[in-house]
Amino acid sequence: MKNLPLNGLRAYAAVWRLGGVRAAARALDVTHSAVSRHLGEVENWIGCPLTYKEEGRKKLSFTAEGAALGRAVQDGLDQILGTAASLQERRGAGSVVVSTAPSFATRWLLPRLPRLAEQHPHIQLSVLADQRLEDFSNQDVDLAIRMGEGPWPHLKCELLMDERLYPVMGSKLWARTGHSKDPDILNRLTLLHDRDPQTAWSQWRDRFGPRDLAVTEGPRMASSDLLLRAAALNQGVALARHRLAADDLASGQLVRPFSGKELALEQAYWIVTPRYRPNRQAVKTVVEWLQTMGRET
Repeated sequence: MKNLPLNGLRAYAAVWRLGGVRAAARALDVTHSAVSRHLGEVENWIGCPLTYKEEGRKKLSFTAEGAALGRAVQDGLDQILGTAASLQERRGAGSVVVSTAPSFATRWLLPRLPRLAEQHPHIQLSVLADQRLEDFSNQDVDLAIRMGEGPWPHLKCELLMDERLYPVMGSKLWARTGHSKDPDILNRLTLLHDRDPQTAWSQWRDRFGPRDLAVTEGPRMASSDLLLRAAALNQGVALARHRLAADDLASGQLVRPFSGKELALEQAYWIVTPRYRPNRQAVKTVVEWLQTMGRET
């Protein structure tokens, strides 16, 4: 790589593509002699002739080695140009990439994106759904929304909103209970479980009862989104995060039978950005918009 004649290869690709030194010089906006010099440089580097002149032809002809090298270099340059164009398009002035957990993206963020487009039409927001805490080694990510007991060291962390837990179920299941508002009814229902230990049913039982509630029984879902979907389908009762269930409660897909009985979580949602990287104006706009949405939820 140290001895790779990059300028020479760029010139050679133009010669191969256009079929001549003069045409390549015009395309590259350099002198004819500069392209000839680069061509000789590449031939010396390869160690064999790459072109030759055929009598009666104005364009250069290429040896088998020259044609193989020309195709390889042009393909490589085309790939570089295509990747660069894609990155430039994705990282325009209004482009912002946010990383967050899949359930939060589906349940809270995506339903609010039309408001972002309406209020800030110059912003192009891309959502990366990932369970991991973003360390920003991925330079494409501008900010992350994560739940936890932040703030975290070496990151800029701004509180977005708190969280609380309460049971929810589908309207048909609640009707089958006779619209009971007594937690004792849980003994007769299937409990749906999230794999997140922060949402364990044992917390609810210890605070609100019933004391004999069998909290180890019932199906377990891999995500909060699946948990709430199962509850909306009347498959059981879920201990739901308020921020993720609020829209389904508002639409009537879910019912909160025990109003006022809820558990506050110590964990909260945070907006996280890299401390070492100054935020572009578009990123600042998205952060401010998220904070507004958090206050309204």
